[in-house]
Amino acid sequence: MCANHITDYEIVKLESNRYQEWDQYVVSHDEGSFFHLSGWKTVIEETFKHQCHFLFARQHNDIIGILPLVEQKSRLFGHTLVSTPFCVYGGAIANSEAIRIALEDAALRLGQRLAVDYVELRYRKAVNNPNFTQFCHHSTFGLELATTPDDILASIKKKQRAVIRHSLKNDLSYRIDKDVDVAYQVYSESVRNLGTPVFDKKYFTNLSKAFADQLDVLTVTNAQNEPVSAVLSFYFKGEVLPYYGGGLHEARALKSNDFMYYQLMCHAQRSGCRRFDFGRSKDDSGSAKYKASYGITPEPLHYLRALVRATEQPNLSPNNPKYALFINGWKRLPLWLSRILGPYLSKYLG
Repeated sequence: MCANHITDYEIVKLESNRYQEWDQYVVSHDEGSFFHLSGWKTVIEETFKHQCHFLFARQHNDIIGILPLVEQKSRLFGHTLVSTPFCVYGGAIANSEAIRIALEDAALRLGQRLAVDYVELRYRKAVNNPNFTQFCHHSTFGLELATTPDDILASIKKKQRAVIRHSLKNDLSYRIDKDVDVAYQVYSESVRNLGTPVFDKKYFTNLSKAFADQLDVLTVTNAQNEPVSAVLSFYFKGEVLPYYGGGLHEARALKSNDFMYYQLMCHAQRSGCRRFDFGRSKDDSGSAKYKASYGITPEPLHYLRALVRATEQPNLSPNNPKYALFINGWKRLPLWLSRILGPYLSKYLG
């Protein structure tokens, strides 16, 4: 993309020699999130082969604003430009509102040149740009971590606290390491049971390479030392983000997922984290209700979208009735087959 001169700064594409500088900007910016880091460019390109268009504004060669963008092109799911797929947060962060808007408008111009269906920017907080329409169908859930395991448990809503206490009496153990293979095995079976296509296994491997110092896996095992629940988590700016978690069929009876998230809270607090970011869920979904059971107040997410070639807002939600037959069929697939077929679909569903 050619430089676009706007007053005394320009907007250009990110090159590999500036990854470190980009990440330093993300760390230093109040709105910089884990999902703004340059490592996502490497992970997405190497795993899904999508074209990345990471833009930044520079002034006297200094970065003064960034916007990660990924182009996804599928005959089945359409052609989009998103900040950022596979991530719950995104959008532009900048030194000023004017620079942020300039980056957003540059994204829209890029989307028009690429002839995408729409451009989507995933903001956590509300921002305004007259060229985009705001839509809020998801919320994020987070809580401040108390300073001891007992206090963490006490901070959880009474009914869910009782469930966790029950789980602590079961014959469960846990370990924390970087075993993404086990995380994938549990996660892939969990999402198959929900009727959702799973990612390629190399996605987890590439995440562990790109974010080696900011990632771990907590695995819960039963009395036979077999994994029953697992969660892959990210760590950034004093927060832990349990991102890809799930459990096998027996997890419900053992309450091992509840055990898992409580142990992760305690581990994160001991590691210096101050906040537990439970991530996004679609409003009124089962996932949202589960997170709210911890006593967490949902915070609406403020995504922006600008239609380019599309004539109406897309609805790729699993709650869309037209996907019901597919979801029910996917649940019945053999696990091995779901792991083969899933990556061909999931690469467009981030």
